Amino acid sequence: MDVISSTCYTSFIRMQGRVRELDLRPAFPARGERHILHAHLDGAGFDLIDPRFSALFAPHIHVERLWSGARWCEGPAWFAAGRYLVWSDIPNNRMMRWDETDGSTSVFRAPSNNSNGNTVDRQGRLVSCEHLTRRVTRTEHDGSITVLADSYNGKRLNSPNDVVVHSDGSIWFSDPTYGILTDYEGDISAPEQEGNHVYRIDPADGSVRKMTDDFVQPNGLAFSPDERQLYIADTGATHMQDGPAHIRRFDVGDDASLSGGEVFATCTAGLFDGFRLDREGRVWTSAFDGVHCYDPDGTLIGRIRIPEIVANLTFGGAKRNRLFICGTTSLYAVYVFTNGVTMG
Repeated sequence: MDVISSTCYTSFIRMQGRVRELDLRPAFPARGERHILHAHLDGAGFDLIDPRFSALFAPHIHVERLWSGARWCEGPAWFAAGRYLVWSDIPNNRMMRWDETDGSTSVFRAPSNNSNGNTVDRQGRLVSCEHLTRRVTRTEHDGSITVLADSYNGKRLNSPNDVVVHSDGSIWFSDPTYGILTDYEGDISAPEQEGNHVYRIDPADGSVRKMTDDFVQPNGLAFSPDERQLYIADTGATHMQDGPAHIRRFDVGDDASLSGGEVFATCTAGLFDGFRLDREGRVWTSAFDGVHCYDPDGTLIGRIRIPEIVANLTFGGAKRNRLFICGTTSLYAVYVFTNGVTMG
């Protein structure tokens, strides 16, 4: 999702030569919803939409702003051994690091090749999507960089966006065109691929396999707790009138093939971007008004309101019960009564 410019209540998104205006006015609870605001941070709080959400928070828990000063925060990744969070500030061409031990924030890497999505593999290494270089990389324990994928069928990738690691060691990533559309988050370039797809990097030989071919702009992705399902966001509404603004759910076969792909949820506030799942299979996803929580049956059961557009999030902390949330300019956090899936 690439926002061209925004005001307090509107955002303008480019779509095939046109500019679409999206209404970002705060969505106040509908009839039957319970709106719980916390005074610690203006505009933040919990919206109880379904009774099932009430077991996931307490009224005294509040959203915290941990740091501010970015242009567009993305791709949070939690490093348990070091007790720190790494995330991308894409337009500023840097990655940031927040330290849980003392609350400090510093620059982790600059330049970062306009990195976007990040995750941590089973060996504790950082895996990143880079817009500028149009590649997926891994940061080794000694700090060296290994290129995992930069092409498919002899042609450069578009601009890898988000990434997740399977327990078998395979790396799955989305490849929309957002990073090559303007110079704001990369370099303007012509796409070489015939479309925008999700790919899988084989852990044995490093080969790249195309896994989907029917997305407009694939974006965030995450596995279910048992890894038998893969959820993928499509933010094609940025480029197509009445285009997709939803998350789809696929079944993952023993051979890693995907089937199904039905729409799991459609965003009620802007677009979904990055998301993660908890141990019960609930989907916690970014949206324009905060974080939306969906039951595995596809019901929107609650919201965590954030006073900025949210691009991505991840679970972290010693018990993985703390949500780290990338707002437009700031990093937020809030404790919830569940635990994130260990990987992805």
